[in-house]
Amino acid sequence: MKKPELLSPVGNFECLKAAVQNGADAVYFGSGNLNARVRATNFSGETLKEAIKYAKLRNVKTNLTLNTLIKNDEFEDAIKLALEAYNYGIDAIIIQDLGLAKYLLKHHPEIQLHASTQMTVHNLSGVKQLEKAGFSRVVLARELDINEIKQIKENTNTELEVFIHGALCISYSGQCLFSSIVGGRSGNRGLCAQPCRLPYELIDSKNNKLDSGYLLSPRDLCGLDFLPELIKSGIDSFKIEGRLKSPEYVATVTKIYRKYIDYIWENIELSDDKLIKKIHEMLAEKNDSSALSDQEELLQVFNRGGFSKGHLSTKPNRELIFKEKSNNEGLYLGKVFNFNEYKGHISFELENSLSIGDKIKINNDIYTVSELMIGNNNYKTLSSGSKVIIGRMKGDIRKNNKIYKIESKSLNNSISPTFSENKEFKKIPLFAEINIHENRPISLRIWGNDGFYKGLECKLTSNVIPEKSQNLPISKEKIINQLSKTGNTQFEFVNIKVNLDDNLFIPISILNDLRRTSIINLENMVLDTYSFNKTISEEDLLSINSKTDLNEKYSTHTNISLLLSDLKIDNKLLNLSGIDNLYIPYKFFLNSSYFDFIKELCQTYKTYIYMPNVIKQNFEKSTYDNIKNIILKFNIFGAVISHISQIDFFQNFKLDLIGNYTLNIFNTYSMLELKKLGFSKYNISPELDKTEIKRINNNVSLKSELIVYGKLPLMTNNYCYLGSSNKCYPECTKNCINGEKYYLKDRMNFKFRIVPDNTSSLTTIYNSKTTSITYNDLYIDFARIDILDEKAKDIQNIINTVKSNKKFEGKDYTNGRIK
Repeated sequence: MKKPELLSPVGNFECLKAAVQNGADAVYFGSGNLNARVRATNFSGETLKEAIKYAKLRNVKTNLTLNTLIKNDEFEDAIKLALEAYNYGIDAIIIQDLGLAKYLLKHHPEIQLHASTQMTVHNLSGVKQLEKAGFSRVVLARELDINEIKQIKENTNTELEVFIHGALCISYSGQCLFSSIVGGRSGNRGLCAQPCRLPYELIDSKNNKLDSGYLLSPRDLCGLDFLPELIKSGIDSFKIEGRLKSPEYVATVTKIYRKYIDYIWENIELSDDKLIKKIHEMLAEKNDSSALSDQEELLQVFNRGGFSKGHLSTKPNRELIFKEKSNNEGLYLGKVFNFNEYKGHISFELENSLSIGDKIKINNDIYTVSELMIGNNNYKTLSSGSKVIIGRMKGDIRKNNKIYKIESKSLNNSISPTFSENKEFKKIPLFAEINIHENRPISLRIWGNDGFYKGLECKLTSNVIPEKSQNLPISKEKIINQLSKTGNTQFEFVNIKVNLDDNLFIPISILNDLRRTSIINLENMVLDTYSFNKTISEEDLLSINSKTDLNEKYSTHTNISLLLSDLKIDNKLLNLSGIDNLYIPYKFFLNSSYFDFIKELCQTYKTYIYMPNVIKQNFEKSTYDNIKNIILKFNIFGAVISHISQIDFFQNFKLDLIGNYTLNIFNTYSMLELKKLGFSKYNISPELDKTEIKRINNNVSLKSELIVYGKLPLMTNNYCYLGSSNKCYPECTKNCINGEKYYLKDRMNFKFRIVPDNTSSLTTIYNSKTTSITYNDLYIDFARIDILDEKAKDIQNIINTVKSNKKFEGKDYTNGRIK
């Protein structure tokens, strides 16, 4: 078992310093627009080079987040960016796009690739598929609990990375189209508009309000309680979320997780219970530097209604969502007891400490505390329990308004020097051996045993030859003392061996010069060892462009595929004409009440098993067994594969395989990878516009399909809005199986249908509008119709309208991204 890595987020150079100087083993950051946090400052060109250099010289690994979906006309730029970062010394590249990953793995296998959480890797089969492809690490989906994580780790050789602290998306990453389809800003392209952080109402079909608030906004994760078990299970990397957060956040969270990872590692022989008890004790202790405990520091730098355990616990988390607000809450201070508008005095009882210079929030107004009193006496700091008055306040302040401390001056003062001042708080241990002999030049050898310095040593010989001392010979102690003066560098000598002849004199300046020059040379050796000079070759360019400049594909006939997302037993479905493929969701094959009807459907149409995009780790074995039974029992023609983890489920069956849009195929390379994996056709991503569809669809080797009618699924959530939990629990009223329809209504009164699945506590959120587009100039092979709430008697008319390439008009219909 090796000590796990602490991986911190970096959005700019201040955050980089904050992470490095507070103990991160590795950092991750983006460059340009091809990353999932375009709004972060990011790095490019010389700043990218400097960021990698700064981290590497301090023994911190760097990961580049090239983790967006790549369009055809961006592919060459993505390859060039990957090579540029590799040449500068990047240690790994985090990737979502399948085509980009496979290209790099084939043409540049020396580059370490990490599978982004955007690839929605949520089970062992997904990890195995990526391990087989050549990824060196997989970032697991945040929806896994600790037992699922441990089970995966026990059965794979690839490295695993787990999110341990920070903001959570309510949707499985990589499976969210909400921002893209509704707001025109793609989360898969780093431009998420965060519709999940807006208020909604939960209503039924009769418009009865069942719940309201920020129903899609999870509390932030704090995973300290799970560190002992995760460390002992062998997790390779613990990831802190926050590339859009402040350097204060990065510094504080990194510092605290460094402290607890180190403590657990040093006391690994203790039981989990003892370690967790000690963690709780340590969390409550006040820090002299900030006057806050570690728990309070974490809350102070960012929280949404406190923290939750996210999905890590094996027990239902009914505290996952914080409905009251969706932004940073800070530390709760108390409620306004009285506001003297004339004097600007607010009276209240403190529930946390408060100091002059702290920033507080009342309603949405922010104030800096400049007057802190008890009675007529002024104070710089007061602790919880004090009945205080703060002065010079203006605004719409009323009794019982909640007061929050959103910034602590003492915490900022204690942590900001780590990133705002030119100081080195993280020291790299070095070893040295110096030879000072009569009639021979002085020589110094230095080396390190950790990280990038391991195996490297610098030897330097001075042209100075020691002389016999007249009165004050140099001593070993003086030599060690002088060489140890590394000053404000990132180094410290932990052992210096001195080979010294008796009664010699040397100038102190010689020792200083040797030390300085040796350290500079050692740094240059690190940079030279871990930087390269690879360029994109003409062969590479020809290979890339030849895949994207093919002749346009002209289809003389478009087939119709029909997905019955909500299967109803109705004989009208047996008499539909114009259907070439019928897709039936996997879950209906497991319900015996549908068996006879599905058999008839299978005899009538070419029928495919339509797989869900998430199959939880605990259901993998049963899913594989179920698929074997389904193929034996029913006349199945093929399967629609919704996630890469499902490919091996069907490898032993001669079935037609279709790649669903949830595989996020954005470029020709990804499409060609599907062909190599045995797919006959692919479903075009709803995020592509008309020009992009035509560009990707030029390759005639794989048939294409496009959803031209239906309500698009916008999110897949590991959460039930009816039971307000991420897992089912005994006392739940089980409204998910009462036959009622439920919706989330937004501020504009648009209603988004939610469909819960009580077998695995998953919920699908559908678009409020129905997609309806024409496709005559898109050259697709199959037009797909998705049926959700439509009545069986209306489906034939929908098929006829789509087949004649007509649109449904009205306010309830949308073109989606097709323009």
